Amino acid sequence: MKFILSLLTLTISCAISALEPVDLEPVDLEPVSIIYMIGDGMGPAYTSAYRYYIDNPNTEVIEQTIFDELLVGMASTYPRDNTLVTDSAAAATALATGYKTNNGIVGLGPDLTPLLTLLERAKELGYNTGLVVTSQVNHATPASFIAHIDSRNKYNEIADQYLDHRIASRLKIDLMLGGGLMYFQRKDRNLLAEFDELGYQIITDYRKLVSLKTLPVIGLFAPKGMQHAIDSDDKIRLATMTNKALSLLDEKPFFLLVEGSQIDWCGHSNDIACAMAEVHDFAEALKVAKQYVEQHPNTLLVATADHSTGGLSLGSNGKYLWQASIVREIHASAKSLTKTLLASPNTWQNIWLRETKISLSPKSQEDFQTAIDAWDAILKTEGKNNLIEKKVSAIQQIVIKLINQHSHTGWTSNGHTADDVQIFSMGRSRELFFGSMDNTDIAKKIFTILE
Repeated sequence: MKFILSLLTLTISCAISALEPVDLEPVDLEPVSIIYMIGDGMGPAYTSAYRYYIDNPNTEVIEQTIFDELLVGMASTYPRDNTLVTDSAAAATALATGYKTNNGIVGLGPDLTPLLTLLERAKELGYNTGLVVTSQVNHATPASFIAHIDSRNKYNEIADQYLDHRIASRLKIDLMLGGGLMYFQRKDRNLLAEFDELGYQIITDYRKLVSLKTLPVIGLFAPKGMQHAIDSDDKIRLATMTNKALSLLDEKPFFLLVEGSQIDWCGHSNDIACAMAEVHDFAEALKVAKQYVEQHPNTLLVATADHSTGGLSLGSNGKYLWQASIVREIHASAKSLTKTLLASPNTWQNIWLRETKISLSPKSQEDFQTAIDAWDAILKTEGKNNLIEKKVSAIQQIVIKLINQHSHTGWTSNGHTADDVQIFSMGRSRELFFGSMDNTDIAKKIFTILE
């Protein structure tokens, strides 16, 4: 009987305790700022190559990179159609909305129904919004977060939507940094003048980036895409712009899209030195974002790629070798190097050795000279200006082939591939991105954070 009374007393006591207030850790209800970074075309082979490219050859250990440090998962990239190989528009739409669409479509479903994007949802919630890219700001990836159109190639119409499509009478974007001036200052419409009337500070000179002090701002630094990192005065222009963007957006919760746009462009050209310079710029921008998150814990950083480009492989033609040391010695894009060589056709061999440190065999030198002479003969005969660009393109392919052969860099395509891509994350709710998922899942998980 005593045991039953004791048990009854304990039960009543527990019931009363359950009604009493319990001290819980305070829930952080502050909106979470989002830094969303996309390395366009940056498949896993690119970050592996970067590890070896950036490695200190004077140490025995191959050091980890920022990508190794922040790696948390992998994502599939296939589009809605049956190709399995996505383009940037379909991939970016998936990353921006959480829904698949067909290649070439921006911000719309396959049936051309508009899809709500993460940037639009953030603006609905009163966030500041921004984008930083090295392509034109109305290129496929950034466009997929702001515009809704049936073709990524309608650049003027996309630019128009940046101003015409609004949320509760407010423009969707508070900060834009990148290229694309020709689409915003046109004969038929001067969008920059209209932005100016709405109070945007506008600059077109990259050197004036430091002058930007308050939102809203637009910086357009090239007619189309910005200069390749490897050819630029500022080799880490994406990191520089990201740092400026974060300093301006810091006043209240924000959504910032950062794209390393030209990793993809260098991949399409199969230009390994160009690609590594772009990955380095993206890595430095990722470090800037990481430092911001360390100082502002209520921030989520998510980085990924939209797809891989070029079918890059480290090692080729059966050789168990990849010569990162050769890639490190090249300090110009293949196109820029080609123009330098063609500007001095009588001394190109000396320029080649100086700019690449690659000793060509007599046969390779002879073949190169033959190609130059053949084009010179055509130019004299045809006398057409458009042939000059064709000549540069043809000789550029020889330059790329020689660099890839000597560094043992392999490529399977000048287009995209269906490889899975990596996910990198830190900060608030980073555990949501652990493991294997689809690219649409990344957006869906970020939407839950914005709710």
